Amino acid sequence: DVQLQASGGGLVQPGGSLRLSCAASGFTVGANTMSWYRQAPGKGREPVSTIDVNGRRADADFVKGRFTISRDNAKNTLYLQMNSLTAEDTAVYFCTKDSGLRARGRGTQVTVSS
Repeated sequence: DVQLQASGGGLVQPGGSLRLSCAASGFTVGANTMSWYRQAPGKGREPVSTIDVNGRRADADFVKGRFTISRDNAKNTLYLQMNSLTAEDTAVYFCTKDSGLRARGRGTQVTVSS
């Protein structure tokens, strides 16, 4: 049974940092293309960052070097390190399995506010 569970969200001040985690089960993170998406209130889902099986990364323009997607194969977990957060980054963030049988996990709320 493929499952994804994001965690690590919370309330952070502008300029702060958070590290999101996505624990996977039922498949191997390192053998799949994985992504982080986000959805802000009243807006559609948008891709944030993607990492493929070879470790190649692709980021949305708004990331601008602030976020880094990574994975720990031993822990079968995907991460998103987010730095220099702004109010525009407020959204629910969730992870997805993009290859083979696609899957999406429950999200974690990130709120950037002073």
